[in-house]
Amino acid sequence: MSDMFDSIGALREEYADLQEQLADPELHANPARAKKVNRRYAELSQIINADDARRGLEDDLEAARELAKEDEAFAEEVPTLEEALKEQREKLRRLLIPRDPDDGRDVIMEIKGGEGGEESALFAADLLRMYSHYAEQRGWKVELLDKTESDLGGYKDVQVAIKGSSNDPAEGVWASLKYEGGVHRVQRVPATESQGRIHTSTTGVLVFPEVDEPEEIEINQNDLKIDVYRSSGPGGQSVNTTDSAVRITHLPTGIVVSMQNEKSQIQNRAAAMRVLMARLLAHQQEQLDAAAADARKSQIRTMDRSERIRTYNFPENRIADHRTGYKAYNLDAVLNGALGQVIESAIQADEEARLKALGGQND
Repeated sequence: MSDMFDSIGALREEYADLQEQLADPELHANPARAKKVNRRYAELSQIINADDARRGLEDDLEAARELAKEDEAFAEEVPTLEEALKEQREKLRRLLIPRDPDDGRDVIMEIKGGEGGEESALFAADLLRMYSHYAEQRGWKVELLDKTESDLGGYKDVQVAIKGSSNDPAEGVWASLKYEGGVHRVQRVPATESQGRIHTSTTGVLVFPEVDEPEEIEINQNDLKIDVYRSSGPGGQSVNTTDSAVRITHLPTGIVVSMQNEKSQIQNRAAAMRVLMARLLAHQQEQLDAAAADARKSQIRTMDRSERIRTYNFPENRIADHRTGYKAYNLDAVLNGALGQVIESAIQADEEARLKALGGQND
């Protein structure tokens, strides 16, 4: 364990440097840069405070052991202090697990209908409502970027941006919602089923960390193919008389983003570029993950968009996460935004896996 704690000296130096940067008015002239410095400062503050508490307990324990030699009353304090120190060391150890550098970022989420046609599209609407309620509870803001509605009022495809309200990376939107990417399976009697039979449908969720500033991602305008066309609604009918919808293709990667939600071509183009940059950032990360296979294995978050991650069973009011083994019979509450325990199970599983990868289990 001492090896892990040896790194705190360097983190204290970085913390002092960040304090100096935050006191410099020039930093705040660059909001994106200031946001990054504040995020890192908030992250290190937790580590420094936890280490201060650990050192205080170590001093108290040493003093109690010394005084116990002369006064037995102090000996009674020793086991309590030992237990408190053990707990504080574990808390600090978890804080020292290298954090995903994107944890503090906002996200762009896409929910897509999969197997099951209209039923899948209706469940996509249920998932969007679930994430919107969860975001509201966390004090986050949800911004609709684009939607393609189905005939019965579901979504064939819907994209939203979710923005956080804290500088603390542990409270970041990506820190919680990055585990939501994958295939979500629903088992229920569809509204379109007259015989009362249970159907199984799937809906896909994609989650990308949002780019803080355009300079983070280099885009050569010559690599972009931009098409404009008329927006269409459910059933394919045209809902606009002008070519306001925008499709951007990034030729080197083949990534395609379409937007038609706004009536303005300029607004649709701006939204499409936001999504494109987020996808390019994720594409870069996928390549880095592939190069660092060990780190990738230690995370339960997967880049495999075909992985079935969760089942929502309506007849049993049951939700089950297939990666963590989490299971509960409060599906109605979860769909109303009570997603905290489900996500916490993913965070804990990820932490345990990364601790194991670091050799933390031997400390």
